[in-house]
Amino acid sequence: MKKKIVLAYSGGLDTTVIIPWLKENQDCEVIAVCVDVGQAADWKAIQKRAMTTGASACYVADVKSEYVEEYIWPALKAGAVYEDKYLLGTSTARPLIAKTLVEYARKEKATAIAHGATGKGNDQVRFDLGIMALAPDIEIIAPWRTWKLKSREDEMRYLARRKIPAPVKKKNSYSMDDNLWHISHEGLELEDPSNEPLYKKMLSITVTPEKAPNKPEYVEIEFEKGIPVALNGKKMEGPALINQLNKIGGANGIGIADIVENRVVGMKSRGVYETPGGSILYYAHSELEHICLDRQTYSFKQQAALKMGELIYGGLWFTPLREAISAFVDSTQETVSGKVRLKLYKGSISAAGVSSAYSLYNTSLASFTTGELFNHADAKGFIKLYGLPVLVRSLMEREKKGGAKSAPASSSGKATAGKARAQAGRRKK
Repeated sequence: MKKKIVLAYSGGLDTTVIIPWLKENQDCEVIAVCVDVGQAADWKAIQKRAMTTGASACYVADVKSEYVEEYIWPALKAGAVYEDKYLLGTSTARPLIAKTLVEYARKEKATAIAHGATGKGNDQVRFDLGIMALAPDIEIIAPWRTWKLKSREDEMRYLARRKIPAPVKKKNSYSMDDNLWHISHEGLELEDPSNEPLYKKMLSITVTPEKAPNKPEYVEIEFEKGIPVALNGKKMEGPALINQLNKIGGANGIGIADIVENRVVGMKSRGVYETPGGSILYYAHSELEHICLDRQTYSFKQQAALKMGELIYGGLWFTPLREAISAFVDSTQETVSGKVRLKLYKGSISAAGVSSAYSLYNTSLASFTTGELFNHADAKGFIKLYGLPVLVRSLMEREKKGGAKSAPASSSGKATAGKARAQAGRRKK
C-alpha cells in the first residue's frame, strides 16, 4: 500500500511543483487540501489543477467562521500586535491551517503532511509547530528544505520537462498572502528599505490616503465581551462584519502598514500590510477598554498583549502560555461591552464617542465641579504617602551633601514645635 501524504495546496507555483516531486521522490499518493481562510481564489480551477498535476484528491475546507471566532477574535481581544504595526494576518491563519491539515491526515489515514513554505520564512515554523503540537506522530515534509531546486526558474523548468502548465504570475508581481483579515506584500522595491513603496501598483483593497474622500466617514461598532457583534446598528456575523469594514476602511485609506520586521529565523524582512477592517476594530476595541478596565488590569493586559503578539508571530499558538494568556484576556473582557463611534478620514482614525453599561468613568469624580464622592482635602494625605520614597531619597541626598538630616515641618507649624519643646521640658524634670 502506497504512502499517503496530505499537502497544503494553494495552486501556486511551489505547490504545483510539489505534487509531482513528492510522487517521484516518495512513491506516494498525494492528497491536496486547500484551506479557505477568506483568500481570493478560484477553488474549482485550483482543484482541477491539483488533479491534472497528479493529486489523487483535492479538498477545499471552508474554515472562515472558525478562523474569525477562534483565532482573529482572541488576538483582537488581547490587543496582540507584533512590533508595533503588524496585526498578525498571516500569523493567525497558519495554526488553523495546520490544524485542518492534521484533521484531513487523520481522515485519510495519511502518515505525512507536506507544505511549500521556504527555509527562510516564518511559515515553516508555524506549520511545523502546529503539526508537532497536534500530531507528533505525523512526518513533516518541507521540500524547499531538501530538494535541489533553487529558484522559481528552476521550478518552471521542472514543470516544463514534465509538460505540466505552470501557474505563472507576472514577473513584476509582489509576493503576496491574503485572507479575510489582511493582504501582505513583499519583494520588488520593498527589498531595499530606502525605497518608498509604490502603493499605486501594489495596494489591492486600500486606496492611498491622498485618494480617499475629502469628507470623513463615521462608523459605529458594538461589542459584547470584547467581540464585535454589530456595525452601524446592524447585527452581523464575524466574517461579514470584517468584509464590510475592509470595504469601508479601504475606501478611506485606513490600515496601510510598512514595516521592517524581525523574522523568527533571525533575519529582517520588509513588508507592506493592508488591514483596513482590522485596524478599525483594534482602535475601537482599545477605546472601549479605556473606559471599561481599571488601571491595574489595563496595565497588565498591555504586557500580556506584547507577549501574545510574539507567541502568535512565532507559531506558538498551541502552547500552554498562549492558552493561559487567552484565559486571562477572556476574564478581562467580561465587562468590555458597549458601542464605539469612530471618524475615518484620509488614512486616520479618531474617536467620536464611546459608551458602555460597564463604564468606570464617573462624572462626579471626573468633573471640575466637586462632587460628593471626592473631597479635595483627601488628596494631601494621599500625595504624602504616595511620594514618601521621593521624600526619603531627597533627605538622603541632602545628608550626603552635608546638609542637616531633618524631616519636613508638618502643616501645624508652630503648634508642633511648641509641643516638642514641652515634651523636652518634661524629660528634664
